[in-house]
Amino acid sequence: MPTSSTDSRSQNVSPAEQALDFDVLIVGSGLAGLTAALQLAPTRRVALLTKQGLNDGASAWAQGGIAAVLAEDDSFDAHVQDTQVAGAGLCDLAATRFVVENAPAAIAWLRSLGVPFSEEDGQPGALHLTREGGHSARRIVHAADATGAAVQASLLAQLRATPHVTVFEQHTLVDLITARRLGLAGPDRCLGLHALDESRDRVRSFRAPHTILATGGAGQVYLHTTNPGTATGDGIAAAWRAGCRVANLEFIQFHPTSLCHPQAGSFLISEAVRGEGGRLLLPESAGGTRFMPQHDGRAELAPRDIVARAIDFEMKQHGLDCVHLDISHQSPEFLQAHFPNIKARCAGLGIDITREPIPVVPAAHYTCGGVLADLAGRTDLPGLYALGETACTGLHGANRLASNSLLECMVFARAAGQAINEAAAAGAALPPLPAWDESRVSDADERVVITHNRDELRRFMWDYVGIVRTDKRLARAARRIALLQGEIDEFYARFHVSRELLELRNLVQVADLIVRSARLRRESRGLHFSRDWPQTAAPAAPTILVPPAR
Repeated sequence: MPTSSTDSRSQNVSPAEQALDFDVLIVGSGLAGLTAALQLAPTRRVALLTKQGLNDGASAWAQGGIAAVLAEDDSFDAHVQDTQVAGAGLCDLAATRFVVENAPAAIAWLRSLGVPFSEEDGQPGALHLTREGGHSARRIVHAADATGAAVQASLLAQLRATPHVTVFEQHTLVDLITARRLGLAGPDRCLGLHALDESRDRVRSFRAPHTILATGGAGQVYLHTTNPGTATGDGIAAAWRAGCRVANLEFIQFHPTSLCHPQAGSFLISEAVRGEGGRLLLPESAGGTRFMPQHDGRAELAPRDIVARAIDFEMKQHGLDCVHLDISHQSPEFLQAHFPNIKARCAGLGIDITREPIPVVPAAHYTCGGVLADLAGRTDLPGLYALGETACTGLHGANRLASNSLLECMVFARAAGQAINEAAAAGAALPPLPAWDESRVSDADERVVITHNRDELRRFMWDYVGIVRTDKRLARAARRIALLQGEIDEFYARFHVSRELLELRNLVQVADLIVRSARLRRESRGLHFSRDWPQTAAPAAPTILVPPAR
């Protein structure tokens, strides 16, 4: 890891470029970041940094919904049990119960902000609850099939009407600034961060006693993903470089049903399609038969890891590029009411879901592990918090239960906001922060190297560290990553930074952590399936990586 080059480029404090001072820095503008900002803005000066625009993260892409116990025939215990079953025995019970029991209040808060959740026909005010794979009851609150977009729109409207929040768009996290990196005496803590301002093509310093990482996951480390291009593991990599432990990064959830079409991009077909009766079929060329009942008694309602492996098995066995998901037995009116965006997107590609099945293929979807965080989002580094997909709270275990992710974002963001609000408003004065030193670097003359390295990384991670793994494949991936790290470290030390370079640096770092975690798990559990270790070991234990002492 290029900590020496990082530190050497940030030693001199420039009087002309003083750090921007705030009470709280939030990196990421998805549901976790926005929720935290709204919790903090009434009492704290907040800087919200986002890599592109405010609405360009993964939260806005979420289709299915938010899990919460709201029906009379449901219970917290049932939701906890479903989460633990999906998580293959690796979920932290305290974290799971904390999230589940705080879910109704989170939904009530969203409704108070005007989020237009779907309601039962003829029953104004009564939420329509759907069911998704792994859930034993209908408990998914949703806004048709575009829940994330609806929630983001409401929160953004609220944010724009909230004082004390300064938004910095087109700002990419470079690295965290810590007391240790500045050579200060006493315990280490997070003092702020450096971020690349793309509009001005320069790195700026931000200072605050509290920093929140809500940068999302790392789906872009794989060739096929449902994640936006911004999901490059920035927060995970930066926290690791700053000395924070990470956990369970071998558990990458592959969404079973990503739309398979050359013009589809990263478009997923919601879990709710299967929840409302969608059936997985082989293409007509392979018999056209339904196959999930042969793999699991819950058939299409099995957890995502089981469904993804079943599809992967059938595709390899029959030499297929995709399988089919058929919900054409439902009425056109039903499909329009429940899945308008999926219906429209497919129609734009010439697929009429009211009459024909949808071609689907698994794709990297969710990073279940991340930076170790407690019930208030606090990490190992004082002053630093991690939320949402960036964090590992213990909720997801070895496999995330459908629609628990947006819930986790809100519950922990609200908890982190409360913890920060309860902290002393004024503490010891923060030291001056270093400005970014560009005096010994030049503009890159071969930017194509960045593109080629990113493509190479994503392809071999897909081939070697995908749905089914082996020791040999993981060893091959580790060797390739080591070579890439050497090239990227040299590139990073010599050239002017760009968003593409920063993203590649973070992707390779997270890929290394994924492979290291996978090689340590000598069993198959949840999302990690190894041909060399097909049995599940006891007891269930997390994989925790500790950064080297610096």
